[in-house]
Amino acid sequence: MSSTKRTIIPRVAPGNPRIDSLSQQPNILVNQVSVDYPVYTQRGVRGRRVRKIVHAVQPLSFTAHEGEFIGLVGRNGSGKSSLLRVIAGLESSTTGTVYASARPSLVGVGAALNQELTGRQNIALGCLAMGLKKHQLAEAEHKVIELAGIGEAIDRPMRTYSSGMGARLRFAISLAAKPRIMLIDEALSTGDAAYAERSAQAMQEVLDDAGTVFLVSHAAQTIEDLCNRAIWLDFGEFVMDGDAREVARKYRWFAHNLAQGDEAKAAQLLADAKALGAQGYVQDSGA
Repeated sequence: MSSTKRTIIPRVAPGNPRIDSLSQQPNILVNQVSVDYPVYTQRGVRGRRVRKIVHAVQPLSFTAHEGEFIGLVGRNGSGKSSLLRVIAGLESSTTGTVYASARPSLVGVGAALNQELTGRQNIALGCLAMGLKKHQLAEAEHKVIELAGIGEAIDRPMRTYSSGMGARLRFAISLAAKPRIMLIDEALSTGDAAYAERSAQAMQEVLDDAGTVFLVSHAAQTIEDLCNRAIWLDFGEFVMDGDAREVARKYRWFAHNLAQGDEAKAAQLLADAKALGAQGYVQDSGA
């Protein structure tokens, strides 16, 4: 089994037109990573167990650079969250290796929160768990409360929070540690437009500090609006990697036809996307 290796990635030379406008340097290198899960099913009256291997992520390689905001799109069960957990070092890959220039932070996991404590108490607990010093807590608390935007609930026990309020607090705490590599799994689907705007600004600050952000979302429009790059997976298989707007729009058109029941057209769109993705990074067509 393989796992995330937090090691310094060698610096690269300029020359790739896709990243020339960025700061050039890689923060994450995913090298032939795959994830398989054994699944057991019961057959017959006697209940004989049959073992089956599910290929959650098929061998995948890519490099994520400083300043990139990368969206992961695909249907449910496509391996997006599994890939994110491998990059975070929380789950082992079956094959391959992930190299990272810093410790990746998966939103909601790094912060060890206690449901019986208030939100304010959990800010201190979570920030300390993520490596902040005591003298940094006052400033961090102010920023977390402002970003989470949950009002007076900050002084109530977390067990009284809705799932959305809890997700917003965890997201805000994760940002307080100023991660260089941030991994977000649907955390932006909660909250109103004002919260979404505050979140986008906070993530832009990560990018401005030469960081890299990954976002898993089922909403292609969210990927198009926030990201500058997107990777499309379909049931564990790589489809394409390219400009966020181009990939998101192709995925949205595929998903629309699938939802309308036109499986033949959806299958053709998927096949066309895979063929295009096999040619290399997909540039914005400008359409």
